[in-house]
Formats: sequence, C-alpha cells, structure tokens
Amino acid sequence: MELKIYNTQSRQKEIFQPLHPPQVNMYVCGPTVYDFLHIGNFRGPVVFNLIRNYLEILGYKVKFALNFTDVDDKIIKKANELGMKSLEVSEKFIEEYKRDFELLGLRGHDYNPKVTESMEAIITMVQKLIEQNMAYEQNGDVLYSIEKFKGYGKLSGRKTEELIAGARVDVDEKKRNPLDFALWKAAKPGEPSWDSPWGRGRPGWHIECSAMIEKIFGEQIDIHGGGSDLIFPHHENEMAQSEGCSHKSFVKYWVHWQMLNFSGQKMSKSLGNIISLRQFIERYHPEIYKFIILSVHYRTIADFSDETVDRSISSLARIYSSLAVAKVYSPDVSALNAETPLTDVQLKTQWQKIVEVLSDDFNTAEMMAIIYEVVKNFNQSVKRGLKVTPALKEKCFQYQIYFHKVGSLTALFQEEPAGFLAFLDQRLIELKSIDVELVKKWIAERTLARQEKDFKKSDEIRDKLNQMGISISDTPEGVHWEVSK
Repeated sequence: MELKIYNTQSRQKEIFQPLHPPQVNMYVCGPTVYDFLHIGNFRGPVVFNLIRNYLEILGYKVKFALNFTDVDDKIIKKANELGMKSLEVSEKFIEEYKRDFELLGLRGHDYNPKVTESMEAIITMVQKLIEQNMAYEQNGDVLYSIEKFKGYGKLSGRKTEELIAGARVDVDEKKRNPLDFALWKAAKPGEPSWDSPWGRGRPGWHIECSAMIEKIFGEQIDIHGGGSDLIFPHHENEMAQSEGCSHKSFVKYWVHWQMLNFSGQKMSKSLGNIISLRQFIERYHPEIYKFIILSVHYRTIADFSDETVDRSISSLARIYSSLAVAKVYSPDVSALNAETPLTDVQLKTQWQKIVEVLSDDFNTAEMMAIIYEVVKNFNQSVKRGLKVTPALKEKCFQYQIYFHKVGSLTALFQEEPAGFLAFLDQRLIELKSIDVELVKKWIAERTLARQEKDFKKSDEIRDKLNQMGISISDTPEGVHWEVSK
C-alpha cells in the first residue's frame, strides 16, 4: 500500500518513504503540564494513536515519543498561585494527563521524555550551537542567531525580512537580531534553575524538543507532529536548532493537526469556552470525544458545537445498536483477538477500503463513511427476532471481528455493546425529550392488543411509537424497544 502524507514543509502530499525502513521514528509535541488539558490538546494523541496503529498495519516498526514540558513560565506562575514547587505542579498534572489518556483508551508511547530529565542533552546541544557560531551568550542568556541559519522560515513560509519588520526589539537589547530566540535563560529569583557553563538557568522552550529528539532518535526523524499553532515559531526554531547542529535535514515529514472550534468560534480563555477533556468526558463519554475527532480529517478544523455532539451520539448509537444485535446472535466473542481471521468476503473488502482511504493522508472522514455503509448493510439483513441459524451466527461473529479490527486501529468501539447502547439511548431520550413512562404504557397496551389479536390497534400503537422516535422489535424474549437510529 502506497501511503501519502501531507508534509507541512513542502505543502503537498508526498509518498511515505522512511529513512530506515521498516523502522519509523515519530515524535509529537506533548503538553505543558500546568493544568488539566483541554479538549484541543487531545486531538493530536487520538489522531497519532491511529497513525501509529495504521503504520504497523502496513508493516512498519514504529517508535513513538511524546514529551512533557515540565518547566515553563506557566508552570512557575501556577506554582506561585498554589504555593507549591513548580515540579510538584508539573508532576500532579502529568498524572492527570495520564489519567485522561487512559480514559481515552489510547496505547502508551515508547518514550515520554521530560525536560527536567533531559538537561544534560539540552546543555550539550546549546554548547554545540555556540561552538558552531550559531548561537551567542549574553550575561548568562544564550541566544540563537537566526542570521546564521540560511533556511530560516522554510517550514512556515515566512520571510525573515517581514518578520523583523513586525518584531518588537527588546528593550534590554541583548539580541543582535529581533528574531533571535533563547536557548538558555539566566536564573531569576524564586525560579527553578540548573547549573550550566553560562551560570545557573533553565532552557528556552524550543531547544527542549530538539535535544529530546536527538537524545532518543539521533539527528533525524521520520515524522514530527504537532498542532498547527506550533508551526511558527516553535517548529521553525526546532528545525533551525537541529539542522544548525547536524547540518542534515531534521524531519522528513512534518504533520500538523488543525485547531478546534466551539460553534464556529476559536477556543480561547478570553471567550470563556475552554473545556477540559476531563469535563467533556464526565459530561459525555470518551467514545463521543474520539468519534468527533476521527469523523473529521485531521487537517480540517473540528467543530465542537452542541449539534456536533448530538450527531455523534446518534451515529454511535446506530453503530452500537447493530453491535448489540450481533452479540445477541453470536454472544461468545471471548476468544476474539487481533489474530482472529476475517473471512466474510464483503467485510474483508470493506476493511481493505479503510486501509486504502487511510493511505491518502490518513483520511478518517472517508473511513467513517465506509463504517456507516457496513452498518447500513448489516441492519438491512439482521434484526432482532430472527430464527437463529449457523449462517446468521457466523454473519454476526464476522461483523464483530470487523469492528474489533476497526477498534484496534481507532481506539473506538471498545465498550460492551448493550450497556453502552443503554447509556447512549438515555442521552437520546434526554435530547429528544421522550416520555419513557408513556412509551412503557403504550408498549403494554400494544402487548395486550396482540394477545387479544387486535392487530389494527397494535399497528396504530407501533406507528405512534415510531412517530415519537421509538423503534420496537418483537422477539421470543418479549418486546425490545430503543430510540430510533
């Protein structure tokens, strides 16, 4: 399968050819840990969880690193507000991040480097940049000289002349050029600091990722991911640092995901619309979050309006309803694992279609369209109340194998079907303001009408329930009702 990835640097899709196949080294900029992470912070982890899994399906051996920035101005400010040490704050919120990550059911990374554990590598890289005349020291600060790096701006497409024209010259005049940026910052009273050849201090933001990548993977990596807000200046500066040290191309494929909006507005503290992931999944569910994220291509802005959430609940309910039916006819799926063969010809074809659309820059929106088609086809032929046959049992077993494969790829569809469907139905009942007691009353009246062979009344009640948004199925075990999907 020929995989194409959109490379931010070239601004086009490129055929994926890793530096040392089948090995793929991948690094994603992780969080600055000073608070609970908002829902935008987890778009990357959900998307890159799928990317790593997909690369493995293609036969690559992936090493995946996501870092924690555990020393930063925001962490220091939060520590001062709480009367805590900055490292206590960062450790607390690293644990909260891991808890959120676990709630999302994502696979762990191979490496989670921390800035505070990478000081030796950071100082070594800064020294090397000074030795190569790419950086200079000023009163305990070390600054990168962008004029020494001829390719500055090649990732973001920004011209240095325009940037300089719009830059504010620092009043302390430490910088030789307004765009020069800090590699090392001299210690200030009350802030965490480390010994260095330039005196006690702490690293600048950009050098941290460059040093951690080199420490784990060496001078070059295959894929570097991050939000589109990191392209400039963070990733531009990372590239300048790493290539300034090695004189080699730093990253082969730059992959950036887009931001989230709330009802068409950019998420921001000033608008008061920032929601932590913990708040979202406590109010809704991790499945709903992942479903929204993967329903949109990663390079498209994802909207978290009430309408988007409602649509996702309805879509998930339709899928889980079909999985609950499949489990009724083929309940023993305890032996299901990654090695269980998918033998149904149609489902094998639909799985291959998913592999194909993901080869086009990880097009999860098209993947979802294929999943909807599979669910539609299943619902047309399998309903509650059918006579159990070996062919029906096998069809339902294969359907569950298909969703096990999709779930292993996406981290979706991990819940027990009947229980999660009941949860989703309750949300739909609330959304549609359905009177449950009235539903039960009409179902009891319909059951009595059927017993008295008053089929006209039975049909009239069924129609009223359908108009109300309720579907019913007559099974050997009795009447099953659920919100219409």
